[in-house]
Amino acid sequence: MAGLWEKLKPDRIVRSVYDIDPSALLREGIRGIIADLDNTLVAARETSVDPRLVGWLETLRREGLRVVIVSNNKEARVSAVAEALGVPYVFSARKPLGRSFRRALGLMGLSAEEVAVVGDQLLTDVLGGNRAGLRTILVTPISPEESFLSKMNRSLEKFAVWAMRKRGIDIRGDGS
Repeated sequence: MAGLWEKLKPDRIVRSVYDIDPSALLREGIRGIIADLDNTLVAARETSVDPRLVGWLETLRREGLRVVIVSNNKEARVSAVAEALGVPYVFSARKPLGRSFRRALGLMGLSAEEVAVVGDQLLTDVLGGNRAGLRTILVTPISPEESFLSKMNRSLEKFAVWAMRKRGIDIRGDGS
């Protein structure tokens, strides 16, 4: 069972996408980012795009990093934000299943070793990314407002974090 718990452990934890240093990623051999949408790039029901996010994505592109949004949400929701940002996307991804991650790799033309997944959920983003052989970066959710399914995932995440700590796997140094 240790394997499952290890698959839930992110490689890195940051407060927000703005704390991700593109130069550091490049030094680590990362050339692309698969980014979750809701509560990672924008608040869960938000339709407008924060200018700070646009600037962050421009910095990534300038540094030579490719970005694809991979979301479990519906096409209308994902396309509205992705098109405003000028970023390719995969909708109805069914994360943590691997097909959407492989599709995103194909869109970027990169191998798994060259890509990091950035997301706010252990059970979808981190588990899916780790299972696909990608690096994983967990961010703090932008907003407490979430879908019913995300709320259910958060309850399961709390149990998973407790179980991981009990096994000596501490994924959060902040005591949460």
